[in-house]
Amino acid sequence: MGRFVTPSKVVILILARLYLKNSVPFSGTTKVLDVLMSKILPDASDRDDSVQQQDGEDILDLEKALAREQSAIPGRSIWDLLLKDMWTIDCVDALDDFITQTPLLLGKTREDLLRERDEGVVPEPAGKVVRTSPLGTFIRRCSLEYVRLQFQDSVALWTDFVAYRMPSKAAFTRRNPHALHNAFDVNLADLDIDISHPLASLMYRSLVDDGDTTQTSASTYDVEKLMEFQVSEMQGYGGRLPEMMKTTMKRMAAAGTSAPKLAHYLAFLDSWRAGDFTSAFDNLHRYFDYTIQARDRTFYQYALLNLAILQADFGCYDEAIPAMQEAISTARENRDTVCLNYCMSWLYHFGRAFPSQMQAIRDTGILANESEGLNFLKSRAKEAEMWTLLSTSHLSEAKLSLQHGESIAVCFENIVKAAHINIIKAVPNSTGPALLMKTALFSRIGQTRLAQSSGERFLLCHSHEAPLEDTLKCTTRQAGFLAQMGRLYESERVLASIPSKVTNVLKYRTYHTVSTLILRARRLLHRDNLTAASHIVGQLVSQQPHSEVDTSTQVSLLEIDLLIRQREFLRALEKIEILADKVLVENNDVLLMAKLLTMKAQLYAKSDKAHQGFSLAMRAVHMSYRSRVLPAMWDAVLALSHILNASYEFAAARDLLTAALPHVLECLDCDIAGRCYMLLADAYMGLAGLQNATSNGKQNTEVKLLMSNATDMLEKAAEQLRWIEELEGQLEILAKLSAISSWRGDTGLAAEIGDKYMSLKNSYASEQI
Repeated sequence: MGRFVTPSKVVILILARLYLKNSVPFSGTTKVLDVLMSKILPDASDRDDSVQQQDGEDILDLEKALAREQSAIPGRSIWDLLLKDMWTIDCVDALDDFITQTPLLLGKTREDLLRERDEGVVPEPAGKVVRTSPLGTFIRRCSLEYVRLQFQDSVALWTDFVAYRMPSKAAFTRRNPHALHNAFDVNLADLDIDISHPLASLMYRSLVDDGDTTQTSASTYDVEKLMEFQVSEMQGYGGRLPEMMKTTMKRMAAAGTSAPKLAHYLAFLDSWRAGDFTSAFDNLHRYFDYTIQARDRTFYQYALLNLAILQADFGCYDEAIPAMQEAISTARENRDTVCLNYCMSWLYHFGRAFPSQMQAIRDTGILANESEGLNFLKSRAKEAEMWTLLSTSHLSEAKLSLQHGESIAVCFENIVKAAHINIIKAVPNSTGPALLMKTALFSRIGQTRLAQSSGERFLLCHSHEAPLEDTLKCTTRQAGFLAQMGRLYESERVLASIPSKVTNVLKYRTYHTVSTLILRARRLLHRDNLTAASHIVGQLVSQQPHSEVDTSTQVSLLEIDLLIRQREFLRALEKIEILADKVLVENNDVLLMAKLLTMKAQLYAKSDKAHQGFSLAMRAVHMSYRSRVLPAMWDAVLALSHILNASYEFAAARDLLTAALPHVLECLDCDIAGRCYMLLADAYMGLAGLQNATSNGKQNTEVKLLMSNATDMLEKAAEQLRWIEELEGQLEILAKLSAISSWRGDTGLAAEIGDKYMSLKNSYASEQI
């Protein structure tokens, strides 16, 4: 196997010589140059095809491109001339003569012309190709690499060339019936022997034994470029090695192509994504052992960086942090700014995800607090012109300010800065995270429709050039929006539509499975199937230490909701306290703290201790309002209204709920909207009761109006809760409607509602999801 020259490159040299011999008319110049440049300098848009295509498989593509282009010879196409010149090379000596004569196609340099003038040499005609042009560089490199080949490698190149051009034998025979003496070698025709002769089988043993004349070996240069492309794709998108690429590499290995040392790094990435950490460790050590043997010690800090990331994914945080510290020290010694910035960025995000593991880092003083760390990363990214890191740092700053409940305007400002960098500096991979951050921001301020549209825009326009992790998280977030809007089956279809290239990665498959189970468990809780929900929640809790931060929080909230529905209030209160302490220590998320305060207030209200939850609900409302976390604020308002209703402050509860109702509906959350309507109905019923008590039990017009309003609110609440299949709430609404009907004296309607109550309960019990 040669370092650079392959049969396909020989054919490109033949086509270049045809072009330079004026065999191509002016009308076909553009097409021929397009073919030449597409083979010499493959375009980025054709990388997938070039990666999946091996030498020997593109001869028919050349026929499709050139068969209809007329040449300077009447009646002959450019493809016909290319076939003739290709089959004119009929032995090893002819191939050697052709390649060694290709430098004559190049023009002379200024130094050559001056030397000829000084020496008095008569100048000979030279070629037309500029030596520094892409075509000139290609010709010079092919000639140089061929001269460096050993004899056995040049013979192997000839054998591969014979196999490469065999698919075009029928076309050449059809156009030149008397020109083809032997399909393999003119020397065989001179000796009057065919391929079955022992001498011919000795020379072309591989073709005789395999019977496959299309399989050829690739050059080391092509294999290295192939692997560099796959490594960049796997690092940029976070996926695994495609099956077609694995097959291509196996075919190359079977054809005798030796794999460069980068193959070990490629195997490391694929094993890492697959969750095979033992193989990942082995391939990582093997790759960097080879680089150190080659005295390429500049990769030592990258070895430590990869090792630290791998250890962190494996859960060995005590080993990951020292490895990263060593990587930072080595990068500083070698003055590798790029590696140092990557290390500092990883440390920052690792500290955000696992703050309890960062004490050793804080003691060394490598990173200060979060704000100073972000400012440091932004300044270093500007200096090194690492625009992806700078854009990510702006998004991290927006996330940090949003998490701490700071100004919404500052969050939007950082998102706009990141988007500006993505557009001006052409950073397409960071467009997805910017839209995801915008989705989270709109969701927190209660603009669910805008959040959903941002996610849809990302999936439609930017998912093809975004990392697989961003695509997965955006899809699961879209499914969550659909679920809270009551579109449950559509939510399941969205989760099921995630492509297999995402779920092939173990980490992403785990995240997808956990997200699916969370939605399934929440639906079971709504349907009051506590046994099945308890089983799923138990599975999720067992996976919680290995889950992502956001899914781990959702699992904890789901577990608390299950305990409340099971009437285990003491255990639920303990879980809330534990989770609140954890939030205060780790991320201090305003949204999560407001949710926990609200859940605690609701817990007191369900325990007939509503007055103890009043201050908690007020704190949750104040915290959410100050941070503009509106869905949490409306949830806290509902808890406060529940407490007011329990305290017989029905007028205050009605006024509060009436003011909040339009904003609650804007959140597109059926659960919050349904509970808002129910509490508003309770307030109307409470006011009617007070009015009825003052009127000595007479049903005056005002009491009837209040009860009519309560009935309307209950019907709207039933409509909202029906979308999310909230059985307990629907049964409670039917019970209240039955009581209202009995109060009005309509016993028939009350009995009918009672039948609906039993049929609804039985239908949910019989249905399986």
